[in-house]
Amino acid sequence: MLKSLFNWKVLLNLVIAIGIFVGLVWLTFRWLEYHTNHGQEIPVPNVVNKSVHDAIKILDDTGLEYEVDSANYDPKYRPFQVLQIYPAPGSRVKDGRTVRLKVNPRTWAQIAVPDVINKYSGLAFQRLDQVGLKIGDTIYEPSIQKDALLRILYKGNAVNPGTRLPRFSIIDVVVGTGPMRNISIPNVVGLSVKEARAVITKGMFEVGLVEHEDGSNDESDIIYYQDPAAGDVRDQGMQIDLWASKRTPAELRAKVEQLNSIYRMKVDTSLPPVRYEEVHNEPSFDPPVAPAPVPKRETPKPEPVKTETPKTQTTAPKSTVSGTEKPKTSSSSPATGNTAKPAASTGQQPAQKPKAKKVVVE
Repeated sequence: MLKSLFNWKVLLNLVIAIGIFVGLVWLTFRWLEYHTNHGQEIPVPNVVNKSVHDAIKILDDTGLEYEVDSANYDPKYRPFQVLQIYPAPGSRVKDGRTVRLKVNPRTWAQIAVPDVINKYSGLAFQRLDQVGLKIGDTIYEPSIQKDALLRILYKGNAVNPGTRLPRFSIIDVVVGTGPMRNISIPNVVGLSVKEARAVITKGMFEVGLVEHEDGSNDESDIIYYQDPAAGDVRDQGMQIDLWASKRTPAELRAKVEQLNSIYRMKVDTSLPPVRYEEVHNEPSFDPPVAPAPVPKRETPKPEPVKTETPKTQTTAPKSTVSGTEKPKTSSSSPATGNTAKPAASTGQQPAQKPKAKKVVVE
């Protein structure tokens, strides 16, 4: 077996196989060096603070690829100015390497206008400020929607919700101030329904009931009656009812008279007008009259029975008289302390006071 292993034919095949392997390896490395530009490096040029157009031209001449990335807008730098570059300037890279450029955009990033139409102005202003829009002028316009945001204007043109505007754009807003008073009703009799709608909307009113004679909804029908009547004054936003037909108002005179009897108030002009005269009366000042006193109702009080003590009389002094008769005297002894008591009366009348006795001296 060893003898067959060292046969020249076997050794020749082994040498050929090793040569082929070495040749393939060498060719592979040569191909890699050629494909990857081994040993050929290019320095990254410094294009910071240059415009993106100049930076792209320099990279193309150098043999490098580029990729542009927009950063947040910075008003301190020029639009489309290169702010950063990766790899850093001066780094050595191979030919065909992609270089990333960070460029300042032309303006702020665009944002969508929020839907704040017909919303309360205070909440609408807050929402607009949150998304980054700045309120410029506030224009007030008569409208039945008081303090509501009616329109948004950008550079004088109305914008709808969802329109994309640059961030921090200055916009103007239109806010309603409430309805106007005493506006004259426009005359739409003889116009088509479509034309009447435009005239009523322009007059700051609203279209109410539209009754077609034939029951259709044809906008080309002619208006032959309206309520309120033309020339009446109403507040802004009031509804105007319309009656339309394919016939002219002259052909519907009977129908118009019937509607007048329902919606128009007749004024009787046969009576003479009432004249009002102003009368000047001088004020008269009368002395105030005292009100009559109201009699008071008195309740009778029971009278108490009074007990009176009769007065005592003293004895008159003795005097010398001629005759044998002595004067009659009445006296009361104070020592006894007894007082004469009147007899008790059986009736309700009070006891009478006893009369004093007269003393006659002869």
